[in-house]
Amino acid sequence: MMRLRTRKRQIAAGVAALGLTLGLTACAGDGDPSSDGGTQAAGDRLENGDLSTVSIGIHSGWDEGIAVSHLFKVMLEDEGYDVETGEAEAGLVYAGLAGGDYDVNFDMWLPSTHADYLEKYGDDLEQLGVWYDDAKLTIAVNEDAPITSLDELAAHADAFGDRIVGIESGAGLTRITQDEAIPAYGLEDMDFVISSTPAMLAELKGATDAGEDVVVTLWRPHWAYDEYPIRDLEDPEGAMGTAEEIHTVGRTDFTADYPTLASWIDAFTLTDEQLFSLENLMFNEDEGADPDASARAWLEDNATFVDDLQAAASA
Repeated sequence: MMRLRTRKRQIAAGVAALGLTLGLTACAGDGDPSSDGGTQAAGDRLENGDLSTVSIGIHSGWDEGIAVSHLFKVMLEDEGYDVETGEAEAGLVYAGLAGGDYDVNFDMWLPSTHADYLEKYGDDLEQLGVWYDDAKLTIAVNEDAPITSLDELAAHADAFGDRIVGIESGAGLTRITQDEAIPAYGLEDMDFVISSTPAMLAELKGATDAGEDVVVTLWRPHWAYDEYPIRDLEDPEGAMGTAEEIHTVGRTDFTADYPTLASWIDAFTLTDEQLFSLENLMFNEDEGADPDASARAWLEDNATFVDDLQAAASA
């Protein structure tokens, strides 16, 4: 088996602002196949016809995408692939895909959350499949908060310290909260704290542990709903959008370069039970310490998962 040569990148927004032109070398210097023909030769293919090296772009802080990316990473390693990962904000990941610096991403939310990225980069991407169809953007509070709906939040803002705790600046959730929810519900006087997913979760944990009121931007599926006493605020204006699908998307020529992997991705789905158990193991029980080990442990507990997936792809 070819073993991993992982180079996990945390791409800082400040670096991007200094003019990073998407030379995300998560794989370009290691035989990355790109739209200009790449550097992998025909001899670098596996017996199944796929290029032997594959790079996965992962959105920082989006736990379902991190979980599925590492699930595929360990599955592919077991099949003889050399797997590389790079982690960055969504905009950098999609630009990297379009430029051939990444091969695949497992976390494109459509039709709303990542619609702007699809519009910008869609001509240089391949849609590979939908693996989850009930994803939702939410604004959540502690379950004993004094309100149940977003249309009550402005009048009770002081109960929450006049703060809405958000995640990364480049996240679709952040954009939709800013552009849709805040004006729809007259929340302009509240401080919308744009931070990071770990920082948001730390505030959520601290507030619920202390019995304090808190309001955060969140999304389903997420393990936080199982771990913390929280509930979603109702959204009578529909500002946060309806249920979405989570798509897998690849660079141009992905299917030609990875015909077998593309068939597995097309057949890949997770039930709520499967996804929640994977996320809980990786981020709650194992505290995110070793996502590869968590994914491997999950596969051991779901012993037929890979065989079932490959059988579905061959059907």
